Amino acid sequence: MKMALVHDWLNQSGGAEDVLNVLTDIFPSAPIYTSIYAPEKVGSEFLDMDIRVSWANRLPRIHLKHQLYLFVYPFVFNQLDLSKYDLVLSNKSGFCHGVNTTAGTTHICYCLTPTRYVWDIDSYLEQENFHPLLPLLLRPFVKLIQHWDKKAADKVDYFIAISTEVQRRISCYYERESVIIHPPVDTNRFVPSEQQGSYFLVVSRLIPYKRIDLVVEACNDLGMPLKIAGEGRDHSRLQALAGDNVEFLGYVSDGDLPELMAGCRALLFPGLEDFGITPLQAMASGRPVIAFAGGGALDYVRDGETGSLISYQTVEAFKDGLMRFREYQFDNLSIRQFALGFDRLVFEQKIREFVEVAMH
Repeated sequence: MKMALVHDWLNQSGGAEDVLNVLTDIFPSAPIYTSIYAPEKVGSEFLDMDIRVSWANRLPRIHLKHQLYLFVYPFVFNQLDLSKYDLVLSNKSGFCHGVNTTAGTTHICYCLTPTRYVWDIDSYLEQENFHPLLPLLLRPFVKLIQHWDKKAADKVDYFIAISTEVQRRISCYYERESVIIHPPVDTNRFVPSEQQGSYFLVVSRLIPYKRIDLVVEACNDLGMPLKIAGEGRDHSRLQALAGDNVEFLGYVSDGDLPELMAGCRALLFPGLEDFGITPLQAMASGRPVIAFAGGGALDYVRDGETGSLISYQTVEAFKDGLMRFREYQFDNLSIRQFALGFDRLVFEQKIREFVEVAMH
């Protein structure tokens, strides 16, 4: 069986790239088609892979600011003819599901999310602090891309959603059914500690839509110790908000992260995410998660069992949640056992079974 993997862009390292890396282990002979590739910005594991890039890879500064070429990607993937393959598996958060295939090719889309800045342009631009007039200027063009995106989705044979929230969006925007296969979590890297630390923890890229400001201000007001691991353009703003109780750790290596996770009192997860790998890493460490009650967190944060859900994205709501958290008694081993249901091996088995059924 001839198979190809498709990925939107390879110029950053994140959850989408972690999924792609696992998919290449499951299907090692499949080449990866993508719009752009910056080897220095992704993991070294991609260096030995068969990566085939489009003409867009030569556009000025596209490796640095790929979002500026929003209107280019539909053309890029629409021109990509993969009809020679029996199976195409697209790992999509952007436009890569728009590749050309024929009736002889089965196209499975592992949908990380319908493209955020196509279907929710106003909130996306608001979170990124762009000028308020920009949505008005972009809206006519976004409508055209929405039409393209829907037509591209119509050509996909099967959709897999990463969470209940993404499944809802696929139904709403694409009017398609999907099954849920949660992304892989490397739970073996994380183990519970016999001792619980006194600090709360955030592990995240420091960018506006993650809403880390909410927990910084909540911990400030309550005088609770907070450690923040990660880097990003929102660092200066968050540091200006923070009191002496907040410690910025910067980049934390994969080797140091398990100890940091295992030593926290709870992981704080205030953003609205499509899924979220970090909370499950904390759970694999036996630690509960305090999360905003939306998006992917609803699939794994169970109030009073694996963590606590906060109903509103406000400072006061997170303050109330942190105070209420003191009343809970959590079983660290039960939390870890729950997290094992999201392990990488579970993902691999479900993907293999799905592909086998789809191809017969």
